[in-house]
Amino acid sequence: MARRRGRSCRRLVAARIIGGPLAPNIRGWAYFTPAAGGSWVSVRVSGLPEYMPATNSRPPIGPHGLHIHLYGTCAVGNPADPFLAAGEHWNPDNQLHGNHAGDLPVLFSNDGVAKMRVFTNRFRPNQVVGKSIIIHMYPDDYRTQPTGASGPRLACGVIKNYRICGNRISPKPPTSCC
Repeated sequence: MARRRGRSCRRLVAARIIGGPLAPNIRGWAYFTPAAGGSWVSVRVSGLPEYMPATNSRPPIGPHGLHIHLYGTCAVGNPADPFLAAGEHWNPDNQLHGNHAGDLPVLFSNDGVAKMRVFTNRFRPNQVVGKSIIIHMYPDDYRTQPTGASGPRLACGVIKNYRICGNRISPKPPTSCC
């Protein structure tokens, strides 16, 4: 791709998050930005389900567990239990739950919208390319092994390299350069 005069391109590691059958209105992005000693993870999503307090038979719906999962697929599979093909939480250091590299803070919804930015020293952006990011129905308790009791998977995004040129974002072809 030829560069136009005055128009520069840059690389970005990101995931476009799309809701599955249990929460089809979820839409958003997660961005993974390099920082000294780690990465910034920034998430903005809309269409999250309304908060519902816990009952005797189920945890609260929201805040929502957020994790990086092992495989870069958002294949729905079983609509009643979607995105299982993404595998378990990404855990390259074989840590107990709550300390997986893929364990991120929960998302708090405000009228269906959540925005979050967090620093982690557990990975660099290029280490999560090819993984997925999943939003769960329930909050993570950061102790139940191995998943934190976060419940069904509501939305998914595959983490990829993107190219931003001007105000356009597109998947970065493996042989191109910004």
